[in-house]
Amino acid sequence: MRSVAEFFSDCLAIVSQQPPLEVQLADAVACVLAEDVEAPFHLPVADLAACDGYAVMASDLRGTHPEMPTVLPVIDEVRPGNVNPTAIVAGTAVRIASGAPLPSGADAVIPVEFTDHGMATVSLQRQVEAGDNIRRKAEDVEQGTIILHKGTRLGARQIALLAGVGRSRVVVHPKPRVVIVSIGDEIVEPGMPARAGTVFDANGHALATAMKDAGAQTFRVAAVPDERKTLRETLEDQLVRADLIVTTGGISYGSGDTVRDVLGSLGTVRFDNIASRPGHLLGVGHLGSDDEGHGGTPIFCLPGDPVAAQVCFEIYVRPALRHMQGWTSLSRPRVHAVVDRGWASPQGRREFVRVRLVGDPHGGYQAKVVGTPTGLLLSALAQSNALAVVPEDVTQVNAGDELMCLVLD
Repeated sequence: MRSVAEFFSDCLAIVSQQPPLEVQLADAVACVLAEDVEAPFHLPVADLAACDGYAVMASDLRGTHPEMPTVLPVIDEVRPGNVNPTAIVAGTAVRIASGAPLPSGADAVIPVEFTDHGMATVSLQRQVEAGDNIRRKAEDVEQGTIILHKGTRLGARQIALLAGVGRSRVVVHPKPRVVIVSIGDEIVEPGMPARAGTVFDANGHALATAMKDAGAQTFRVAAVPDERKTLRETLEDQLVRADLIVTTGGISYGSGDTVRDVLGSLGTVRFDNIASRPGHLLGVGHLGSDDEGHGGTPIFCLPGDPVAAQVCFEIYVRPALRHMQGWTSLSRPRVHAVVDRGWASPQGRREFVRVRLVGDPHGGYQAKVVGTPTGLLLSALAQSNALAVVPEDVTQVNAGDELMCLVLD
């Protein structure tokens, strides 16, 4: 029997970071940078107006106030994109739009709301200091500096910066393409008529959602029966588009569970009893690899029970997915929380119990057990937002005990 820590290491060992790939910005969202990005020019490229108003020499407005406005002739108008804006001289003003380059000679901009909006002349109703309402050249980014470092996850804010410095493509670790295969004669697609002996495919939909949330590109295959030829052909067909394959079901010791037989001829996959609850039997390895396990497509074989499959995904598969994408932080955030009731925990197994966390960092956290620790209830899983972790050497948890919890939401 392998420990949770040993199997966790096995899961990380079979995957590697996605090779760097240059992609368009739209395809880089949620990916991790595989390069340092250097600013090709200053941002802003010149001194710019920070608001709509009038560019002036601040010294011309000394002593100005609403009861004693200063009236100046307006000699020109400057808009964003103007290349050679007019120079001003003492005693003049230039009408200017936000984002337009500052005329040479001007050292401040007075906002339009403190003027009479004049065109030929303008009445200015307050004084300004040199530098007011100006975005200085390179105050945002200096040419040649690293604006985003390798390992940064790209969201809307980072994409805005890349686009702002003119980058249309960037080198990232691309999203892994993950194929999800639910296995079992009894599995049918949600929406089909319910009948005795059938089970709706909760795993396929749940895992596809969880993997998208973890940054993967997912492909869900229609449920495959426990028939060796069909299962073999399905898995072989998926190798051409998969960076990772995840199966659920078909790995127990029953005569109808055929996954281990099929995978034995397609690659090198190891099945182990794991010292955990839920999810005591799991598989990990490669398909299409040689006899020594080199090369091929990584595969994880998860239990068929939907709750066990989701828990095992969180513990083993999600960290592997993040590793493939170049993340350094792999597992969920952790907090310590006081449980609201007690239960017996199995000797020698690490137990993951569905709980609802409440509280805050200052007052502490409480963990309300949802459902029963031993009951693998979908309704309880849906209400939980964390997994309380009971160590292998603990056989009795008491109300008020503090446990480490993996935060899911």
